[in-house]
Amino acid sequence: MKEIRVGFLMSYDHKLLKNSIPLVYKEADSITIALDENLRTWSGGNFEIDDSFFLWLKSFDIEKKITIYRDDFFDSNLNAMENEVKERKMLASKMGIGNWLIQIDSDEYFVDFKKFTEELKLRNKYLNNPEKNQIQIAGYYVNLYKYTEDGILYVSKPRNQKFATNYPSYVTGRNTKKQVIYIPSLVIHECLSRSEEEIRTKFTNWGHSHQVDIDKFLNKWRKINQSNYSKFENLFYLKPELWKKLNYVEGKSITEISRNLDYQKLKPSRSFLISKNFGQWFKFLYK
Repeated sequence: MKEIRVGFLMSYDHKLLKNSIPLVYKEADSITIALDENLRTWSGGNFEIDDSFFLWLKSFDIEKKITIYRDDFFDSNLNAMENEVKERKMLASKMGIGNWLIQIDSDEYFVDFKKFTEELKLRNKYLNNPEKNQIQIAGYYVNLYKYTEDGILYVSKPRNQKFATNYPSYVTGRNTKKQVIYIPSLVIHECLSRSEEEIRTKFTNWGHSHQVDIDKFLNKWRKINQSNYSKFENLFYLKPELWKKLNYVEGKSITEISRNLDYQKLKPSRSFLISKNFGQWFKFLYK
């Protein structure tokens, strides 16, 4: 017990796991990949997985850390978000309560997973009686918006995202609505840096599918390029004002982009994190 256990969700964008799994493999004690046994998304759509992906997974897993967990994660009586929560809870139960449960999506790439796990281990006391001491650990997203000819547009201000918990009482996505501890870990999120067809697939099949006006979003997304991006603002697909502005960095691959990003400028300051964490501690002091 008290291990670093990582869970991934395997669906229509499973090929991105070739980017995300290697970044966490060394520091993870085990990795569990959830795959719907009927190859259905949370919205009930179907996807396919080529046998070559499983061959890659087998050849990559030299330490035999990876398990594929197949189950029926889709319920036609639930909406997409409810099915997402269902799958995340089932996956977490399979991973094993009493450990640090880290759930990562295919398009999420940790910049320094070792540092993230070190932060978790400093807080192992929360694993002693997790149900009574529920906690969430959040890092910060660098959201990628759109590839250009020579680089990529990304959201200028990172936003927090919950990645780990000691007790998976998820309410929406990975959010348990319990106390959050914010740490200065960055995760590159290949959120919208896809083709228009891939964005439509994502928005149609993920947990927020019922909340997004796809055509309205794409009409704006198409117009933005490397030359005019500074003229646009309010770019988030749910609450537009949450993504105020874009920045640009050169790079034609995730590796190059990751190398060229200025992480010192993107990381939240120590004083900001102290303030956020004090606020969370005080909010949950008498709950």
